[in-house]
Amino acid sequence: MNIKSLQAKIENLPPDLQKEVEIFLDNLLKKKTDINKPKPVFGSAKGEIVISPDFDEPLEELSQLQ
Repeated sequence: MNIKSLQAKIENLPPDLQKEVEIFLDNLLKKKTDINKPKPVFGSAKGEIVISPDFDEPLEELSQLQ
């Protein structure tokens, strides 16, 4: 299939289906770029996230509602 025949097929579609084709192509292009991204390594963010010591304590705002 060449580009011209593909373009002709797309032009013969109603506008709502042309929009679906556009979205599909955008997703294909995104998938292509996602393949080239390095996958995260387990533990690579160690030490970058800190949870405060009072994380499990009740929230003051919620205790005032009762």
